Amino acid sequence: MLPLENLSKEQDQEYFADGVTDDLTTDLSRISGGFVISRTTAFTYKGKAVDVKEIGHDLGVRYVLEGSVRRSGNQVHVSVQLIDTATGAHVWADQFDTERQDLAQTQAEITSRLASTLRLALGRDAIRRIEEAKTMSPDAQDLVWRGWDWRFKPQTTETLHQARQSFERALQLDPRSTNARIGLASTLIAISIFDPDAAVEQDRAITEQLLNEALDFDPESPDAHRVMGELRGQQKRLPEARIEFETALQLDPSSSGAASGLGWTLFYLGQFAAAIQQAEKAVRLSPRDPFLWGRYLLLGSSLARLGRLDEAVEFTSKARAANPHIAVTHFVLAAELALKGDLAGGKVALQEGLKLSPQSRSIEFWRQQGPCSVTPVCSENREKTFFAGLRLLGLPEN
Repeated sequence: MLPLENLSKEQDQEYFADGVTDDLTTDLSRISGGFVISRTTAFTYKGKAVDVKEIGHDLGVRYVLEGSVRRSGNQVHVSVQLIDTATGAHVWADQFDTERQDLAQTQAEITSRLASTLRLALGRDAIRRIEEAKTMSPDAQDLVWRGWDWRFKPQTTETLHQARQSFERALQLDPRSTNARIGLASTLIAISIFDPDAAVEQDRAITEQLLNEALDFDPESPDAHRVMGELRGQQKRLPEARIEFETALQLDPSSSGAASGLGWTLFYLGQFAAAIQQAEKAVRLSPRDPFLWGRYLLLGSSLARLGRLDEAVEFTSKARAANPHIAVTHFVLAAELALKGDLAGGKVALQEGLKLSPQSRSIEFWRQQGPCSVTPVCSENREKTFFAGLRLLGLPEN
């Protein structure tokens, strides 16, 4: 599902076209037997001239759905076409004119026509979400889309707080909105990580309530289960996190975020081979993801735990190249290089990590990070690999 082109005269309607794209991507991912590339990879093609045959080859997809959205006041015109990537031929195309308050019905019609064209059927969870959207205030839906637009921007304290405000305003306008609850919960989790002034315990309590309410309304929401998995991971409740991520993947097998979350959970549970399988799945589902560095880091860390240091260094180096601003990646790479005997390379990586995170100057600091300490096999393996490598480079205990 390529990002729909914004043909509105007002450039600030970009979020509106992106919101329609997001909703259609969600609906398509719930078509039985379907496989949909994640939103984060699809949006790397936004605003670019694309060759559908090349996309088919690069991403391993059979079809591309593209189109445009034009909004003028309350009038919305949506044009979509389905293209076979093998031949470049148009399989199906249609245009829809609708009122803004009827947009959910139009999206349902687009998805159901696609399902019919592909001889597949919509899952009942998609139908439930569409039914909810039909009764949602258009202004609240607008704010939800604005919230996700902020949430998908590069994460800073400012963008996250803008997302929070949008989701909170959406809930004020329409307290029934499940999507606003999930968006706000996801944002609060990110704020607890990125904002040093966050009220972590208070926000976690709010997040718990939001997700429980979302799941009460829609027990089969893959996004609600995925975000609940993230919350349980933060709370170091790993068996529960695993259940949530597995449930999310059962409901939406195309969710790269759920695959990655499950992979990290398995890593912290000490199941390193299984973690590798989920990391590889996450990469396949979203090969151009802005969070690809996290998938590569999971691969590198898991391979190191299994003693496959050459492969570990290769993937952790990819993680560093994908996003050189993540301090932990430099520390992990430093330890792996040291264990391989490359002390000079390890010291260079260690210094890069310390520049990004000066407070990370001891083994004890790293011992307090993450939920690894709650699982003996993960904790013991960390001592033999990550900490052993850092000790070889002279990082002090305290």
